[in-house]
Amino acid sequence: MPRTPSEYLVHMLLEGGHHQEVRFTTIQDFQKWYSSDLLPKASSNDFVNVPIPKVNAGEYMVVRPSRLIAIRVEPVFSSSVERY
Repeated sequence: MPRTPSEYLVHMLLEGGHHQEVRFTTIQDFQKWYSSDLLPKASSNDFVNVPIPKVNAGEYMVVRPSRLIAIRVEPVFSSSVERY
């Protein structure tokens, strides 16, 4: 029986070497944001909202899609052990 991730950690590498991590509860949430908000404006210099968890109420993040170099999606399992 395959394990189900408890959340997905999305690593975004931005121009200039900056790195940001955002968590999504399901892969469908990430795919919806990616395909509807980010991908259509891939070459745009306009800001796009990046969803962040409600734990950080009052905070928000925006990114310029044209400055986004790479995205890596990592499944996180609640039973996983942090390894460095």
